Amino acid sequence: MKTLLALLLAPALFAQPTVSDAGKFLDDAEEKLLVLSTEAGRASWVQSNFITFDTETLSALANERAIAEGVRLAKAATRFDHLKLPPDMARKMMLLKVGLTLATPADPKESAEATRLAASLEGTYGKGKYCPGGDRKCLDIEDITRIMANSTNPSELLDVWRGWHTISQPMRNDFARFVQLSNKGARELGFKDTGAMWRAKYDMPPDDFARELDRLWEQVRPLYLSLHAYVRSRLREKYGPDLVPANGPIPAHLLGNIWAQEWPNVYKLVAPANSDPGYDLTEILKSRKTDPLQMVHYGENFFKSLGFAPLPDTFWERSLFTKPRDREVVCHASAWDVDNVDDLRVKMCIDITSEDFTTIHHELGHNFYQRAYNKQPFLFRDSANDGFHEAIGDTIALSITPEYLVKLGFIPNAPDASKDIGLLLNRALEKIAFLPFGLLIDQWRWKVFSGEVPPSKYNEALVGIAPEIPGRRTAARAQRKRFRPRAKYHVPANVPYSRYFLADILQFQFHRALAKIAGCKEPLHRCSIYGNQEAGRRLNAMLEMGESRPWQEALFTLTGQRQMDATAIRDYFAPLQQWLDEQNRGKPIGW
Repeated sequence: MKTLLALLLAPALFAQPTVSDAGKFLDDAEEKLLVLSTEAGRASWVQSNFITFDTETLSALANERAIAEGVRLAKAATRFDHLKLPPDMARKMMLLKVGLTLATPADPKESAEATRLAASLEGTYGKGKYCPGGDRKCLDIEDITRIMANSTNPSELLDVWRGWHTISQPMRNDFARFVQLSNKGARELGFKDTGAMWRAKYDMPPDDFARELDRLWEQVRPLYLSLHAYVRSRLREKYGPDLVPANGPIPAHLLGNIWAQEWPNVYKLVAPANSDPGYDLTEILKSRKTDPLQMVHYGENFFKSLGFAPLPDTFWERSLFTKPRDREVVCHASAWDVDNVDDLRVKMCIDITSEDFTTIHHELGHNFYQRAYNKQPFLFRDSANDGFHEAIGDTIALSITPEYLVKLGFIPNAPDASKDIGLLLNRALEKIAFLPFGLLIDQWRWKVFSGEVPPSKYNEALVGIAPEIPGRRTAARAQRKRFRPRAKYHVPANVPYSRYFLADILQFQFHRALAKIAGCKEPLHRCSIYGNQEAGRRLNAMLEMGESRPWQEALFTLTGQRQMDATAIRDYFAPLQQWLDEQNRGKPIGW
């Protein structure tokens, strides 16, 4: 009887799936993923804001459930590969397969181990401190960031730079094991490794994406070389030839940033003569007794001026704006969409500085993007590509011009054009200096994931992967046992980093397009779209598409271009490029 029943059921069991079956599969998948994503989001929020063994465990369990279901659905989606599906359904199937940043192995024990390691690595980073010993207090990332930003004592800078990078030591073995487990899960989905899985989500073959990054870098490389040569020359004047070579890399600890990824904090050492614009935004904010909540309101008001609705009341009730005194938190600024609808939040330990004024605009860019696409089906509730998400807030920040500060009542008049070189140099120290760093982190990780760089070579590979790109050297080459990459948040948090490089390219492309839409008559670097609702309407038209179409189509909606284009950066900084070339005449370029 059992054999007969099996024969009768066999056609149903082995019947080829239909388009209708695929539709039901996707509907069920989106319903499940929405529930699990919200659960994981809430657990992750608690874990980031109350770092304990228990919150790490609960967050790991919630993430494990969400990731395991995502991996299961990605594998199940291959059942429909032979079908010719409607474009929206075909795109959803594709996104199921490439939307993961962590694919855990099918083995339940290994899956649990991978998610536990992910939570633990981020927690270790969040609790990281440098304890010099003696009577000196332990320093957390906020303390060290302030020292790096303000000190010009080379010995002190070297000490805290080395000290922060010691937090990575406990992570080395866990990270190496995490790489093994992550790769196993990615291979079970048909990818060569986790790096290939990450690169597959850009609506082009993985290897083509890597080449696209190289193409964009070559477009801006001449400007970076000019900036680097000028900064090196000025720092050599400040610190002397024993510390800064005439034609070599710049020591990382002298660049004013805990990772040497951006250099605005050395502006005071390299600023051209007579370039003072006559105002200091940090001092203005402090003199007005600006508090963290007001910092956030300034960012929200910019988006409101473009026609966007205010943030929901729950945003103000549930966000974290200041560092608590009673517990450890992950202070790294981040934006959250906990329920994938309108539970928007920011987590940030805000300082009253020009830098954090810009950062809050950046984070709110994520929040307004998240809300713009919240009516899309769940699988389309993301940015066109992850670089878009990072670029939106930075695009708004490019409109924080002197003219905008006049409108806020911060300054009485905008400085005249003779001050533009200083303003452009300051911005280049942030934007242009960052570009090679934005490439380096994932270039290193792709080699780690592929096995080309084994654990024993992690540090050497980071220094030597592309020395012609960063043009800077670490201050502690002899201490090879330090695992420096782990001291950068996005590595222990398993966050792909190429998005930040793309964002640096896209924000200028977006800004150039929006300036044209707004009818801006000023030079591109002086244009602010504040208050222009037509620019806001065109921006929102792109944002609300989410990930429903390839990023090339979303880009076209705003810019009229289907290819990312770094010439907008060259246009923006054209006056600075000419000035730098004049300053560098007769001096070595490169290293």
